[in-house]
Amino acid sequence: MAIPEPIAVYSQFFHPILMWALLALSVYALYLGIQIRRTRNADKETRKELIGKNFNTRHYKVGSILLALLVLGSLGGMAATYINNGKLFVGPHLIAGLAMTGLVAVSASLSPLMQKGNAVARYTHITLNITILGLFGWQAVSGVNIVQKILSNL
Repeated sequence: MAIPEPIAVYSQFFHPILMWALLALSVYALYLGIQIRRTRNADKETRKELIGKNFNTRHYKVGSILLALLVLGSLGGMAATYINNGKLFVGPHLIAGLAMTGLVAVSASLSPLMQKGNAVARYTHITLNITILGLFGWQAVSGVNIVQKILSNL
């Protein structure tokens, strides 16, 4: 069964658009995480004010959305590449994307431990997410080069 050409062509752009949106959402998740740390370290009066802003809940929800969409977006990017080229291009962009997908799953899996106050889990979560954000920034730049190649072949 052949995929109609317009769908095949435009499917190549869903992944980059989604990933740029997720990069922005990741920066927002970082902001929320910083606010959680700020709340945890604040004096009693400030903490009371910050707790009312529900940074914990918002961070958890945004993280859950990031986990789901990053995994699906990674699979979708590979699927679109395979559909349009009959193969995957194994290179730094793919390898880093797969690493990010694995790291975000590990980071999310630390949530139950962090909820119990495990400091090692918290620092591991922070370290993994900073690594993911760094890889994500690099992915955005290398992805623009890939999109430019796709556009030049249209």
